[in-house]
Amino acid sequence: MNKEDFIEMLKRHEGVEFKVYKDSLGIETIGVGRNLVDRGLSMDEVEYLLNNDIEYFSSVLINKFPIANELSSERYYVLLNMIFNMGPSRLSGFKKMWSAIEQHDYTKASIEMLDSKWAKQVGRRAIELSDIMRTGKK
Repeated sequence: MNKEDFIEMLKRHEGVEFKVYKDSLGIETIGVGRNLVDRGLSMDEVEYLLNNDIEYFSSVLINKFPIANELSSERYYVLLNMIFNMGPSRLSGFKKMWSAIEQHDYTKASIEMLDSKWAKQVGRRAIELSDIMRTGKK
């Protein structure tokens, strides 16, 4: 048996799952039998997932909010950080922030970021991101 045949056999026996599920013993598992409780993820796997997520959310950000593509990289990454954290539908709710961004009023945009339930939930993260939005500097 070669490695490819072995992989196909494991997929057949273990199944292929794209979301976390509980196996027959109630252990959180993903993929092809990856025991998340005992094995977890390696740093390489975490970095791989992170890079895929960044690419995904970057595409969503540009498609849903085209003005983001016109911003400096610092302000763009603020919005990418926010969409990564809360998803596109919640980020859409920041109507006053988006209006301020469209008017290039980044001070007002930063104030609107802080005047939100999100800011109360994430605390220092919101303060750091709103400062970058306001100043355009990390």
